[in-house]
Amino acid sequence: MTPKSIDISPFRRLYPFESHFLALRGMRLHYLDEGAGEPVLMVHGNPTWSFYFRGLIQRLSEKYRAIAPDHFGCGLSDVPSEDSYDYRLHSRVEDLEALIDALKLEQKLTLILHDWGGMIGMAFALRRPERIGRIIVTNTAAFPPPDNKPIPWRLKLIRNFPFWATPAVLRFNLFARAALIMAPARRLSSEARAGLIAPYNSPQNRLATLRFVQDIPLAPSDPSYPLLKSVDADLHRLSEIPMMICWAMKDFVFDADYLTQWQRRFPRARVHVFPNAGHYLLEDEPEAVGSHVMDFLNQNPLTP
Repeated sequence: MTPKSIDISPFRRLYPFESHFLALRGMRLHYLDEGAGEPVLMVHGNPTWSFYFRGLIQRLSEKYRAIAPDHFGCGLSDVPSEDSYDYRLHSRVEDLEALIDALKLEQKLTLILHDWGGMIGMAFALRRPERIGRIIVTNTAAFPPPDNKPIPWRLKLIRNFPFWATPAVLRFNLFARAALIMAPARRLSSEARAGLIAPYNSPQNRLATLRFVQDIPLAPSDPSYPLLKSVDADLHRLSEIPMMICWAMKDFVFDADYLTQWQRRFPRARVHVFPNAGHYLLEDEPEAVGSHVMDFLNQNPLTP
């Protein structure tokens, strides 16, 4: 296990939050917990971390309790050794459930999900549907690629060719660095770039970014595939929960085909499309998304 050593001073202005840590699996899981009221839980993907939700956290915390964990190996959470942690989807879901239980939240949760956070968050929601009051999804999936759609070649290289991918990602930080250019549709500020890439400042600290991609379940032989198929088959059990979809149309991974699948599974969901935004939707359209989130929460009050 490796504790993170990260200098947040270059982007402290954008990330002015108090850190909290949960002792879990003999390690420290970092999370933010700002404001008071109904809990809104934000689950990030790869290679982002709680920094990605900073604008929503500041906005939500004026009225709600905004909670944003960092998955192990990401953000300010500890980096487990592969002898002690398998970096698989089921472990990510268990970590999220452990945090929620530890916080002893008395009200129903609102989930805000992005990228891998969609799969993790929806798997948790199906374990504990009685705990979920609202769901907001942004460029993510909780089902296999639509119509056997291939994953982008960049992900395929990292997933399927470890002799190339391991040095490229661990030594040269290829995945996180490329995301700074490919994921947003607009040029990021220097502070935003510094914040997004800060946790991945050494080969050891980049392990999670590699293992997330290598764990993408595409075939029955993949370790996380049974959980993916189980979630896919049971998504209908969440169809009565109010849902909003905010979708960036310039996402090179989760494109319009994925949006169509979400709409097919949740036809009553409120949908907002952003034609000129990329995978990092909250970097490209923070104000618009924030306004939609606040409106959705206000217009869908929780029942006890």
